[in-house]
Amino acid sequence: MIRALAWVLRRDLLLAFRRRGDVANALVFFVIVVSLFPLGVGPEANQLRNMAPGVLWVAALLACMLSLARLFAPDHQDGTLEQMLLAGEPLVVLVMGKVISHWLVSGLPLVLIAPLLGLQFDLPGNALAVLSVSLLLGTPVLSLIGAVGAALTLGVRGSGVLVALLVLPLFVPVLIFGAGSVGAIVAGTGADAHLLLLVGFLALALVLAPWASAAALRIAME
Repeated sequence: MIRALAWVLRRDLLLAFRRRGDVANALVFFVIVVSLFPLGVGPEANQLRNMAPGVLWVAALLACMLSLARLFAPDHQDGTLEQMLLAGEPLVVLVMGKVISHWLVSGLPLVLIAPLLGLQFDLPGNALAVLSVSLLLGTPVLSLIGAVGAALTLGVRGSGVLVALLVLPLFVPVLIFGAGSVGAIVAGTGADAHLLLLVGFLALALVLAPWASAAALRIAME
């Protein structure tokens, strides 16, 4: 199973490297959206600090959603997904490999660049650290939940819109507690409760989402 996971991960990362334009879209979108808010709102430091958690987290959530529709669609179109279903390895393991590669391509770059963008909002150092930790915990949850939505809408016309409608309600708790952790630091209170809830969401998603995605893929391919 470890060999199958490594194979899927290596394959998807190689394909993502060949389609660097698609990979850059989410990162460029994130940078543009976050950078435009300080220009539109003005230079008032307190206002920027108060709005920073929500702006950064909403932009990260939308950026992660951009590539969800393509999580399984290319493999479905070229027949690779059908071969995965027929393989002897558990489909859950293969799905997990695709989710990890999706996070490495679309989630991890956001985690790395978010502290630099947070400087535009005059966030203090401890708030930037909590921002990174919250995104590090929250973006894998977005990828795991998004995989379920992508599997459920596989092969459906207009799947991009349907994925958004399916997963956005499930993304809301992650958004609330992710932004709330940074807002708590800005307000001078502790962020431990928010981060622990994100850890709980991540653990729950790791247990349930791969199985749900695998079941949805089997239904979609029948």
